[in-house]
Amino acid sequence: MLKTLKDAWKVLDIRKRIGFTLLMVVVFRLGNAIPVPFMDKAIIKQIMSGQEGGIVSLLNLLSGGSLRQMSIFALSIYPYITASIILQLLTVAFPRLGELTREGEEGKKRMGKYTKICSIILAFIQGYATVNGLFNRAIVDKSFLTGFVILISLVAGSMFLVWLGEMITERGIGNGISILIFLGIISNMPRQIGTMIYQSRQGMLSWWKILLFVLIAIIILVVVVLINQGERRIPVQYAKRVVGRKMYGGQSTHIPIKVNMGGVMPVIFASAILQLPQTIALLFGKDMPGWLAHIFTVQTTSGLVIFSIVNMLLIIIFAFFYSAIQFNTVEYAKNLQQYGGFIMGIRPGKPTGMYLKKISDRVTFIGAIILALVASAPMLISKAIGIQILFGGTSIIIVVGVVLDTVKQMESMLTMKHYKGFLK
Repeated sequence: MLKTLKDAWKVLDIRKRIGFTLLMVVVFRLGNAIPVPFMDKAIIKQIMSGQEGGIVSLLNLLSGGSLRQMSIFALSIYPYITASIILQLLTVAFPRLGELTREGEEGKKRMGKYTKICSIILAFIQGYATVNGLFNRAIVDKSFLTGFVILISLVAGSMFLVWLGEMITERGIGNGISILIFLGIISNMPRQIGTMIYQSRQGMLSWWKILLFVLIAIIILVVVVLINQGERRIPVQYAKRVVGRKMYGGQSTHIPIKVNMGGVMPVIFASAILQLPQTIALLFGKDMPGWLAHIFTVQTTSGLVIFSIVNMLLIIIFAFFYSAIQFNTVEYAKNLQQYGGFIMGIRPGKPTGMYLKKISDRVTFIGAIILALVASAPMLISKAIGIQILFGGTSIIIVVGVVLDTVKQMESMLTMKHYKGFLK
């Protein structure tokens, strides 16, 4: 990875992209420090100090700590991610939307437009729930105009992050949306580590518990790298054919089926979906039933177990969903047959598609189970040993996945640069 970064920095075009990405990172961090107007900081701090381990802690972690400061980026990028999930699910229910995804660049633009409209609506709902259900006491002036300005500030901040992510994807390095989530997690990690060190010095946390947590984090790191890099290779043989005086085909290759085909997206999508019930709970405010408040917290054992089970199920579902989108076995089988490729012992056409589907489902199932366990196990372990930390596994998966994807993109750019030089 370090060698790739060193080689990439030597190329002017890639160096400009890295510089642009770093500049956008600075903009993102500056935006996190800009407070929403007409909000009392002292009351916000008081509200947040009494919400450790509950709904608010989860929302704050997902927003990269900006909710604690009630900044203009408090809603983060998650309304857009939730809107993307809804639109992708609707493509299955409505064939017309599904056709748009296959209409090339024009279809993608229209889908992007619909996604942004949907994300604005969700941002208004989530912003209203956050301001009126959580920080109602912190509003300086309860007039309609004040409330409207606060809400518009939150929605505008969220949509600005969408634009920022698109700019990073277009002109920078890596996937912009994933990098913004990555930055939010990274910015929150020093505070969690500082809390653990403080508790250890005060005698509230044993050293062996910290050592155990570090060991678990290293194991998770290794497992995440292995499942991201792991793949099942299906050998493919191409038949020999004579065209004129030349012979084509006859070579052997393979179809790589990745263990974790969806990368970090199943985990990110699961986190986004888990925000919806928490937003609904905030809408209840003080009228929220006791049993509902008990479920929507990870401070209690039952709430943590329910949250972990739902999180694991969502990760498994989205892993299969992304695998089906990215690896169309029917089209792959048709292309193989068209170019004279076949899998040994399997008839070309439909049987090949069914065989690839079976292998893909098995590999995806193993990867999804491992991903779900890695994402949820640290929360349960931290609860058992008494360390106050949220989303340990999810955070590591996203951080490692984004780093690996970004490095791969740099390697691809370097390869393309070498090919261009060779052609010249």
